[in-house]
Amino acid sequence: MAALSACSTADRLPLATVLLGAALALLWPTQATAANPFEQLKGNWEGGGTVKTSKGNLKQVTCKVTYQVSGSTLNQDMSCTGDDYEIEAKLKLTDKAGKVKGNWSEAIYDASGAVTGTARDDAIRAVIRGDKFSGRMSLKLTDAGHAINILQLDEDTGVYRLVTSLTLQRQ
Repeated sequence: MAALSACSTADRLPLATVLLGAALALLWPTQATAANPFEQLKGNWEGGGTVKTSKGNLKQVTCKVTYQVSGSTLNQDMSCTGDDYEIEAKLKLTDKAGKVKGNWSEAIYDASGAVTGTARDDAIRAVIRGDKFSGRMSLKLTDAGHAINILQLDEDTGVYRLVTSLTLQRQ
């Protein structure tokens, strides 16, 4: 008992600070607990936008997208058509504490690859790497729907250029 009372307030301060910090850490939201947008995307979407071809031609497209969600997994099926342009793409992402990884494929141009990035609140941001295409993708939810933008990496210059810009609404 004498040893306990011999401790000064200064000696107990670090322990109190640690306990307070631990209590606050349990109450304070962190990025790891931020909700991903998967459930908000679930269902059918339609819309359109533009796609820039490898030759630099800008093509207007209309798209239908379906998102299926199962737990921490998101599957996207996208079909876009224009006057003389088509895309048939699939994306599968798995979320673990805000970090996403998965794969993508495009049937018409026979391309595929891996995806890594983040999913938080109302956005997915990812790096796309593949056999015929590498770049970045962003998907942002808004009150009106969601937007998908894809930037392609020019391997020679290291510069990214916008190649896909879509706006979709829930059906």
